[in-house]
Amino acid sequence: MGTLLISKIREEYPDRMMLTFSVFPSPKVSDTVVEPYNATLSVHQLVENADECMVLDNEALYDICFRTLKLTTPSFGDLNHLISATMSGVTCCLRFPGQLNSDLRKLAVNLIPFPRLHFFMVGFAPLTSRGSQQYRALSVPELTQQMWDAKNMM
Repeated sequence: MGTLLISKIREEYPDRMMLTFSVFPSPKVSDTVVEPYNATLSVHQLVENADECMVLDNEALYDICFRTLKLTTPSFGDLNHLISATMSGVTCCLRFPGQLNSDLRKLAVNLIPFPRLHFFMVGFAPLTSRGSQQYRALSVPELTQQMWDAKNMM
């Protein structure tokens, strides 16, 4: 259903840039048998029709909730909180005024070396759980450490 929607949007608006956030399945989070098949079959449509694709791994999100955020039983709400914070962070340069503003076309030109290599691994910092304190003071080295830590890659 999602790939059909992407292909129809591409047909209707061929000159527009398309950014997708794709969550790939994991047996740790869900045991639905068809999830790996759906993900495998949808990659072709993402290669052909999306201009930029932010890839999120359900198992990595689960591990971030379990190890970094210290949640004993992460729920889909906790995983969705991480995804929504990441989506908000990635797209804030498109939504708010500022000197470092950009558009999707400029991001694609700067980040994509070859047209078919447009899949990005997302890292986000600071990581906070839904019920935790929203604002806390972190230094630049702490943020940089969190950002490039392999445990925080989604």
